[in-house]
Amino acid sequence: LMHTADPSAFFRPIDSSNERETELRAHPDWSFFGEGFLSRSELHAARNRVIARFPKTTFIAAHLGNDGEDLQQLAGWLEAYPNLMVEISSRINELGRQPYSAREFIEKYSDRVLFGTDGPFPEERLRIYWRFLETRDEYFLYSEKSPPPQGDWRIYGLGLSPSTLNKIYS
Repeated sequence: LMHTADPSAFFRPIDSSNERETELRAHPDWSFFGEGFLSRSELHAARNRVIARFPKTTFIAAHLGNDGEDLQQLAGWLEAYPNLMVEISSRINELGRQPYSAREFIEKYSDRVLFGTDGPFPEERLRIYWRFLETRDEYFLYSEKSPPPQGDWRIYGLGLSPSTLNKIYS
């Protein structure tokens, strides 16, 4: 299980053009913008070289490879590296903003997408994940925390098929 990089906003200036400005001002140590830091693409490329070098090893990219914002790129990695799997912990906030693309992505790669929640498992968090995965509910909070920890927005449920849910949960 590998955690590589972070959301793209963490690699951008902390200003009004950054949708996670409030979060990054509260946690300035989460910012990887500026000199002295590798770029997200450099970090991802380094990770991918390791995955390619060991094709008989199964790698799990935590948090959708920290690229839930770009499902096309993530799909490209899954196509390029048959030994790569991903898990969804702490990224329903990204997936739930693009429910049509996310549903299509998860249905297509359901054999390689794992369930995860990242941290303690309070019942309320599990209920939110279940709601996200199993319903087509609209515009609901993605976290039990207030304010939400990763972006101040709401999400939409995916309404995944029973066969896909079974694969992800097991």
